[in-house]
Amino acid sequence: MRMLFICVGNSCRSQMAESIANSLGHEAFSAGTEPSTEVSKNAISVLQEKGYPTLGLTPKSIDGLFPGDFDLIISMGCGVSCPNVPIDHDWGLDDPVGGSIEIFRQTRDEILELIQAIELD
Repeated sequence: MRMLFICVGNSCRSQMAESIANSLGHEAFSAGTEPSTEVSKNAISVLQEKGYPTLGLTPKSIDGLFPGDFDLIISMGCGVSCPNVPIDHDWGLDDPVGGSIEIFRQTRDEILELIQAIELD
């Protein structure tokens, strides 16, 4: 399944979702409406704790992506407004940016559960 995870900064939640979904055998991508300059160090750390791939993770812009290229487009829950992008799911996840490493771990684990729930549908 080709999945696109979008948010504003593309530095935490969507990056974690991209990595986790790819590790589960999906073809996953992430992007932001206003991409940050780097992926959160805490996001990288909690992914690496569980052996998820982090090589090549970098904030990317949603500009230039074609929604028809994806089977599923998911907003991470940050109030993303993309009039040209049909959102299939809005996960409503709190942004862990600035939070403790434990908050990043909780977010990572919640993302895993949400991706696994999609696989069961």
